[in-house]
Amino acid sequence: MDVAIIMGSDSDWGVMKKAVELLHSFGVELELTVASAHRTPQRVKAFVEECHEKDAKIFIAAAGCAAHLAGVVAAYTTRPVIGVPIAAEPLRGWDSLLSTVQMPGGIPVATMGINGAKNAALFAAEILAISDEKVKQKLDEYRKNMVQEVERKADYVKRSFSETMKNKLD
Repeated sequence: MDVAIIMGSDSDWGVMKKAVELLHSFGVELELTVASAHRTPQRVKAFVEECHEKDAKIFIAAAGCAAHLAGVVAAYTTRPVIGVPIAAEPLRGWDSLLSTVQMPGGIPVATMGINGAKNAALFAAEILAISDEKVKQKLDEYRKNMVQEVERKADYVKRSFSETMKNKLD
């Protein structure tokens, strides 16, 4: 297994589904569960230990509100942990972001932006690509597709602008 994804609640699935789909498109093998840093800390520990046995290389932890999940996961592993703060009421994710990014020295967590599941998946893929040529090729292809998409959008805007200006002059 390459990546282990842990979510603090099933309500995080709407955001994290993007990471799962993207990693799957890169051919990355993964495992997924729900476990709460506060309500089920033993489940978190057991999942991390189980993933170690399966040789998980990277952990992605997503949580909202108090959002200590990534830090708890990082406490149980020396493998890279990527935190995804999830937007939740009433603070719209700011509490999640600050809880995830403010780790004590010695227990690092790479923190993405609020609801940053896509970037978490891409960052995990970049780490894997250091030693996995297939993932590297998929990332290169993904980046080329991004460039092509931006070029198409730029052409569309340019054409729309030209038409708008022409109509104003007529």
